[in-house]
Amino acid sequence: MVEIDLTCHLEGFRRFLISSTCRSFIPESYLRDDEVFPEKAGDQGSIYVEAVDKVDLKKIRDVTFVNAKDILGIIYTSKSGNTKLKWRELRGRTGRLTGEASNNSLVNMSMARILSPQDVEAIISSQEGQAEEQAPASDSEEQVQADVPQEQ
Repeated sequence: MVEIDLTCHLEGFRRFLISSTCRSFIPESYLRDDEVFPEKAGDQGSIYVEAVDKVDLKKIRDVTFVNAKDILGIIYTSKSGNTKLKWRELRGRTGRLTGEASNNSLVNMSMARILSPQDVEAIISSQEGQAEEQAPASDSEEQVQADVPQEQ
């Protein structure tokens, strides 16, 4: 696991959520609409969108698609439980992303343009370097903080 603490645009986190949970079955019209977000509850991962105005649109499989305006925050837990992220609004559609992410989630963040591929490589190699320095029996996790300027 890698500790995440960075600033990112809401649309980037939306792309991450979609690629991590429902890219294979999200309707094309929902994919293009930047106000539509996936929500999911249960033991197999969860996504909760906290917004001033939120309306359920359609449930497909275990994901409910919602139209959300004035988003205050989003809480995401992966199916495996290895990734736990929170996005909190700072100003407008820019927010702070914090929590723990797996290597797979780092790759998805890169695909969503939250992190650059170079940032992901640096974080992973730093994590591997730290693991090599630790005793083989150690279960401690590497913590890396990234503060990356994002597209607007």
